[in-house]
Amino acid sequence: MTATVSFTIDTPLGPRTTTAAYERKGSGEPLLLLHGIGHHLQAWQPVTDILAAEHEVIAVDLPGFGASEPLPQGVPYSLGAVAPALGALCTALGVERPHVAGNSLGGLLALEMGRSGLVRSVTALSPAGFWTEAERRYAFATLLTMRAGAKALPLPAVRRLSRNAVGRAALTGTIYARPARRSPEAVVAETLALRDATGFEETLAAGGSVRFTDDVPGLPVTIAWGTRDRLLLRRQGVRAKHTLPGARLVRLPGCGHVPMNDDPALVSRVILDTACSANSVAA
Repeated sequence: MTATVSFTIDTPLGPRTTTAAYERKGSGEPLLLLHGIGHHLQAWQPVTDILAAEHEVIAVDLPGFGASEPLPQGVPYSLGAVAPALGALCTALGVERPHVAGNSLGGLLALEMGRSGLVRSVTALSPAGFWTEAERRYAFATLLTMRAGAKALPLPAVRRLSRNAVGRAALTGTIYARPARRSPEAVVAETLALRDATGFEETLAAGGSVRFTDDVPGLPVTIAWGTRDRLLLRRQGVRAKHTLPGARLVRLPGCGHVPMNDDPALVSRVILDTACSANSVAA
């Protein structure tokens, strides 16, 4: 069941309040899940039950995406602004230094939260920020094309396409290696999430100059990349490993850019292993 929480963040105009949507289940050490640009928290549904067997799982809609409100006026959708906002969200939820797993934009934010000392372990699935300029332009052009397509299609057409495997591939084949596995209802919902994301353009604009260049020492970090990622090519994982030499680099065979749907068992195991290793380090 999706719930909402209001929390306060600092802005150039003083403290401002915004509201975020989230789903919470399970028990154990908290695990925060962050989706990618244009998506919503439901991207994690293929793995949440598996993860909730060992953790209190908190999947959130990022500010300006899904059912969450946009950031308050004057707050940029930059890495340096959104990561502290997520820290404030955790505080509002009564969570201190959770484990975090993020995909794409969410992976980049997870790494920034790790760099800032806000979390106890990081699993980044195809994180943004390790691209060349040409790769960034390609990814952004692809995302803009997907957004334009989602806006252009009337809802009845989206529903009609979602009913068969070919249509689901047309709608989501850029991000999933196995789009036929996605349910028609999920495909409709995520197409609408992409169409209606109020923070999309500002997030994309803020990401134009983003490169993640710092190490994240002192906590377990896993970088995982799908071998069939068509949006952020897997060679970017090698660059991520060079930037974070202490991180574990994991291949996700047969997985696309959003791997949770392509291989839920493998993705869950990667996340759980990373969180477990944090306890080993602490011991």
